[in-house]
Amino acid sequence: MKVLNTPLPGVIIIEPRLFGDKRGFFLESYSATRYREAGLDVEFVQDNHSRSSHHVLRGLHFQLRHPQGKLVRVSRGSVFDVVADVRTGSPTFGQWFGVELNDDNARQLYIPPGYAHGFQVLSDVADFEYKCTDYYHPEDEGGVAWNDPGLGIEWPCPEQAIVSDKDQRWGPLQALTDEQLPPYLL
Repeated sequence: MKVLNTPLPGVIIIEPRLFGDKRGFFLESYSATRYREAGLDVEFVQDNHSRSSHHVLRGLHFQLRHPQGKLVRVSRGSVFDVVADVRTGSPTFGQWFGVELNDDNARQLYIPPGYAHGFQVLSDVADFEYKCTDYYHPEDEGGVAWNDPGLGIEWPCPEQAIVSDKDQRWGPLQALTDEQLPPYLL
């Protein structure tokens, strides 16, 4: 597998080895030993799978007292995946990074705890799978508006975004206090 750094500290793209022929393909989506050797030495405690239709935009989400690291991938379809640094005190606070994840490139993205995360579906349907380093606590969830002009995320189809009522209620990053954001931990 190949590991690529991004402009955000700790956020990495993983390109697993894909073995394919006329029958299809095989890839190893996770191996604790191999990932640890590549520098991703974390313990995952929960796996999630969501299915979304074209233009659905989920996010930007984070957990405050129980921040989750996430290893995300798309097993069917295509998404534009976004990570935003919302960790108070971070040198890259307010910066974001986006990458296309799809079932052709088989890329994975690791998002360390404390970052906000979201994605927009580019295909008719997308199956989005992710491993988490902590359990989901609904009472602990926070968020930032997906269309926050201060972040300036360049979504591929913002005018066609289908966003949940909950995600529509998130405000801009600059309106959140330090107590409402995850801390930057060295």
